[in-house]
Amino acid sequence: MIQNSFYIETYGCASNKADSQIISKILKENNYIPTSFLDAQFIIINTCAVKQQTENKIRDRLKELHLTYQGSKNKNIIIAGCLPHVGDDYFEVIEQLVPNYSAILDLDNFEEIPSIFEQIKSGARNLFVPSKKSVDKSKYLINHPEGKLTGIVPISEGCLGACTYCCVKNARGRLNCYDPESIVNNVEYQLKQGIKQIYLTSQDCSTYNHGDTTLIDLIRSITNLDFQFFLRIGMLNPRFLIDNFDQLLSLYQLDNIYQFLHVPIQSGSNQVLSKMNRPYKIDDIKNKLKTLRKKFPFLTISTDIICGFPDETDEDFQKSIDIINWLKPEIVNISKYTPRPGTKASKMKQVDSKIIKERSIRLSKVFRDSLGKINENWQGWKGLVLVLHEGPTQDQVFGRNFAYKNVFIDDFRGSHGSFVNVEITKVKGFNLFAELI
Repeated sequence: MIQNSFYIETYGCASNKADSQIISKILKENNYIPTSFLDAQFIIINTCAVKQQTENKIRDRLKELHLTYQGSKNKNIIIAGCLPHVGDDYFEVIEQLVPNYSAILDLDNFEEIPSIFEQIKSGARNLFVPSKKSVDKSKYLINHPEGKLTGIVPISEGCLGACTYCCVKNARGRLNCYDPESIVNNVEYQLKQGIKQIYLTSQDCSTYNHGDTTLIDLIRSITNLDFQFFLRIGMLNPRFLIDNFDQLLSLYQLDNIYQFLHVPIQSGSNQVLSKMNRPYKIDDIKNKLKTLRKKFPFLTISTDIICGFPDETDEDFQKSIDIINWLKPEIVNISKYTPRPGTKASKMKQVDSKIIKERSIRLSKVFRDSLGKINENWQGWKGLVLVLHEGPTQDQVFGRNFAYKNVFIDDFRGSHGSFVNVEITKVKGFNLFAELI
């Protein structure tokens, strides 16, 4: 074990990954050393709670850590992230899993972490220091190791929604949009280090509004930076397509923007959407997506569908199948509904778990079948690809083009992080294969 050393294990979304980077930055600035799991004095588990399946995985991990290190004075278990904060009794849940945990971190008290660690070194246990206020996480400038090509910049935390199935709001709270000047400064700081693609992240990027600055204003400021890079915008609520469609059209016309849309529709049934408290109708969304696809024929669309939401009928579920067959998205995140703590949906009439599993299998097959011809229009395409890392075969690399497509390039001997001109010579399912030109 190395004194004053730490290791961070991160679960969940890009926002959690950004949080882990900030924690690491603050610790390193206070003379703590990042190291391997086995050598670390402080083990930080940055948790996620959005799905029961993820929570179960983290619970098993915490039990394992407790059983392995319960008698050790050289390992300190720190719990970060959403899990401790999603329900009123979750501190007790953590204590049952890891009775001798050293500390639970709040989601905005990162500046307190060095002080908390000093208390732990003096023998304190089961610490919790609540955040005094919401902080602007975009102000933390991250230093990347040489060769790193992907950076994450948070633009806000929390949301304005009240979805009946979601427990994340219990942890992340109301919307807090970060200062646009700090966000642009953070992006520029990372680009100067050689970062080539930036992910803007939040619980809902579509709600960004700071003073007079809207999302499109923020994105324009970022794309005006004098660097060659790609920018990926995180999840946008479907309501954004209805209320701010002109902004969306303007976004995809900007240079450097990945033509990639993550819009979580969640269900094809208006009845289910109403019970979810999702404030949109399927036909309204379909009309907007139809226009988008016509305007941007290469647009990559990702969506989320929940199978087996309370009271979901066979007819409701068929409508989810219908929307996937109609939309033919390139990516579908399929979730089997599980009740989450403190949510209204957990008190509704639940669908049998066997039916939920069967529906998720059916929807997965529908999606896989739709992939067969989804990329045929890319055959023969020529353009720039950002080379990101090695491919699965020798002298092959993986990259992405302007539509966030997976592109594999054979016989490549250049450098990662370069932008190269290619021609797509083969299409295989979700993947594109190219040659240099």
